[in-house]
Amino acid sequence: MIDRAYVEKLALKVEELEHELSRPETTANNRRLRERLAEHQRVKEIHAQCLAYITLREERDGLKEMLESADTDASMRELAAAERDEIEVRLPAAERAAMIALLPPDPDDSRNTILEIRAGTGGEEAALFAADLFRMYSRYAEQRGWTIEMIDSSPASLGGFKEIIFSVEGDNVYRVLRYESGGHRVQRVPETEAQGRVHTSAATVAVLPEADDEDEVLIKPEEIRVDLFRAQGAGGQKVNKTESAIRITHLPTGIVVQCQDERSQHKNRSKAMKVLAPRLRDKMRQEEAAKVASERKLQVGSGDRSERIRTYNFPQNRVTDHRINMTLYNLKVFMEGDMQELMDALYQRDIEDRLKIELGGK
Repeated sequence: MIDRAYVEKLALKVEELEHELSRPETTANNRRLRERLAEHQRVKEIHAQCLAYITLREERDGLKEMLESADTDASMRELAAAERDEIEVRLPAAERAAMIALLPPDPDDSRNTILEIRAGTGGEEAALFAADLFRMYSRYAEQRGWTIEMIDSSPASLGGFKEIIFSVEGDNVYRVLRYESGGHRVQRVPETEAQGRVHTSAATVAVLPEADDEDEVLIKPEEIRVDLFRAQGAGGQKVNKTESAIRITHLPTGIVVQCQDERSQHKNRSKAMKVLAPRLRDKMRQEEAAKVASERKLQVGSGDRSERIRTYNFPQNRVTDHRINMTLYNLKVFMEGDMQELMDALYQRDIEDRLKIELGGK
């Protein structure tokens, strides 16, 4: 129940968090500071939305009392009725904004992210499409001020990628990119197609929030096998002459990760472990989700990579997201990283679905 007492509690919480943020022991601990800043921002937003809603509701109730009072003259009654009607129109949106602000945040929202793009059906054309997706996400990350770091890649013979893995660091990376997990389909005329026929190819994208030291992901040394191999390059001087590339196999699960992007064996191992931890964490989460499969599944953001989520149709210059039935006729600029309109729509639909669940499916 949102009432004046609840709003006052929120105001006190904001003050407490601001006081804590000013303490030296908080500013000296980067993780704690980051968590408190995020909590302060969230509580402050909840307070603002709830205060706006409760203020409108109290104004409406005051106007109702005025209209019901025998002491209110005709002219004041007319003004009060008009103001009450205006508030009644604004009130549902204010209540909705407050309810959305109250939705519990996903603790992974602020995490950095590992993206894995793999060519699917379509041979060399699928590999070229995987490279196009990587370029698209790179351009989008650049627009958002995020940083991309390569982890591993398997080039294809015509210049695309059989697989490419990279990390993205910045503000709320996972909250934005989480909706990209799934199957991406492309329809276009391949460069190798002599007769101009449109082909359909596919790639899959996995979006994994990075694990941190406090996650319950225990990787025992005896549970991994580390293999060294010589990194493959473009030939000539670019080929690494030493076995600096790393392949790590997690024996209990069979998960394999590798990195050959760095010349240093130590750096490659560090990057490979950076991928292994979120993959194990993702496997744990997928298994947990399977146990509660009877619960209603969100339409957006489920992370089911077997689902075809989007089609990129080049002849018609359109991109369609099948989860929200949204089509944009700006594929060329979309592939240049101009993705924000669709990203915003996906986030809003996810909020809508979560709000319905919180309200009991109404």
